[in-house]
Amino acid sequence: MELKTARLTLLIDPNKKVAFERLCALQDRTASQVVRQLIRDYLVHHGVDYEASGTAQDVTLNPGTAAALPSKARRQTQGKAQVPARTGAVRPKR
Repeated sequence: MELKTARLTLLIDPNKKVAFERLCALQDRTASQVVRQLIRDYLVHHGVDYEASGTAQDVTLNPGTAAALPSKARRQTQGKAQVPARTGAVRPKR
């Protein structure tokens, strides 16, 4: 089983969030389950291979996908997946 220890935070329109959560409930699924499936589908669609957590930590891209990425993104995807450390820095409010 995959380890689910990484957090993804995003901002979304409140009304869209309510509609999404209602639809998920109607389908007897949690919002997290649906988002995880969307991410898996997106990775497959773009040809990104990965090992589920608890196994190898390498993330590999198919050659065509890697070439399409900006050079900084290519560097970050070479070798092991890089996860930035939490610094505790706080973003200023706008």
